[in-house]
Amino acid sequence: MPFLGIDLGTSGLRALLVDDNCQPIGATERYYNVSNPHSGWSEHDPADWITALEGAVEEMRATYSEFADIKGIGVAGHMHGATLLDADGNVLRPCILWNDSRSHKQAAALDQTDQVRALSGNIVFPGFTAPKLEWVRENEPKIFEKTAKVLLPAAYLNYYLTGDYVADMSDSAGTSWLNVGERDWSQTLLEAGHMRRDQMPRLVEGTDAAGELRSDLASKWGLTGTVTVAGGAGDNAAAACGIGALHEGEGFVSLGTSGVLLSARDGYRPDPETAVHTFCHAIPGRWYQMGVMLSATDSLNWFARITEKSPADLTSALGDTLQAPSNVRFLPYLSGERTPHNDSEIRGNFSGLSTATSRDDLTRAVLEGVAFGLRDSFEALIATGAELDQLIAIGGGTKSKYWLQVISTVLGVPVNLLGSGEFGAALGAARLGMVAATKTSPDSVMLTPKFRATITPNTNLKNAFDDAYKAFKMSYPAIKSIT
Repeated sequence: MPFLGIDLGTSGLRALLVDDNCQPIGATERYYNVSNPHSGWSEHDPADWITALEGAVEEMRATYSEFADIKGIGVAGHMHGATLLDADGNVLRPCILWNDSRSHKQAAALDQTDQVRALSGNIVFPGFTAPKLEWVRENEPKIFEKTAKVLLPAAYLNYYLTGDYVADMSDSAGTSWLNVGERDWSQTLLEAGHMRRDQMPRLVEGTDAAGELRSDLASKWGLTGTVTVAGGAGDNAAAACGIGALHEGEGFVSLGTSGVLLSARDGYRPDPETAVHTFCHAIPGRWYQMGVMLSATDSLNWFARITEKSPADLTSALGDTLQAPSNVRFLPYLSGERTPHNDSEIRGNFSGLSTATSRDDLTRAVLEGVAFGLRDSFEALIATGAELDQLIAIGGGTKSKYWLQVISTVLGVPVNLLGSGEFGAALGAARLGMVAATKTSPDSVMLTPKFRATITPNTNLKNAFDDAYKAFKMSYPAIKSIT
């Protein structure tokens, strides 16, 4: 009995087919472009998501005969995106993405509105959905007037799959319209953003059935019988399901385009002042908190572009032995920052440069700067009462053992590496599809895989990195004063 997990990412879509033990059968991928029509703007054409999905499914059907027997589908998607539909379900404009900063003024105004933080459990960040709609209301009033439904990217794929407007709790928690503690749309928050409840999709838990696959799609894809579509999840909640981070004390560090430090929570303990995100988990009755930095591997990729080297070349040149902190300091705020600064206008810099500075010194500074940014999130999470004695590392940046040594030493906790196989959001989505279709307990499906290695803090260099982190923290007010 196979299940399909779909991970709708910022740069592409990944479809993963698993068996009834959640072991991978095969995967297909399709890619699309992000549009940046103005500085600070970041958009997708939702039609590209459908093209990518259909292409991935077509290849999967042709490659894996097991596809014909799928019984459940789960969708994970990049959070916060605003997909606006008219009364007939037609897309009104390109989807405004999570890393779009145009609505920073609207976000600041909403954040200062009475009860918004208390009800949503979060600061209103410029990347969240509510300020995007405020921007549309102020700058594209005709489109705002036609908006009958607002769907997050994963919910839009659910709409395509089922024909119903439905979204899960974990994704919806990042809109600033959801009462995250009560797991329901808040009339107060909707009114603060000039929205109505009828413009919102129906809410379900990520493990619940959102609906059934449309009969015309089932026929087109060569499927028979009932195919259940799960509520699904936002990408980070799905990744947590993929590695089994469901309970208090379980979490991960993700080195992707952005950097994420996530901790599963058994209760609702918001602390907006820390700029930590407090969201519903994809599992009923549970939440998670995370600190987010906007430029993690993006910082290394940027440095690789300007030095005309690959990221792998830059990091491999450092060897496998951790060195003392670089004399150069790098602030990784290339696209602004969320945790803990909530500053969309701050930008990065190098300091401490000299004629003796080498490319390797700069590479080390970039890796260390990202690690220090992650420690900002780590300290903020600890302040909320989260207990993180160890972390699982995921994402493309985990290919660098040197970088993982830096992170483990800076955070002061062991970092576990997963074995070969699938452990990301696509697997989490497939697991959600399995639970929704079979009514199996999430705890029996969303297990933690075995580790292939554990990176431990370098005790000889811990004090040196602690001192470097203190200096890093002192740099923020200085650079803020000149930007």
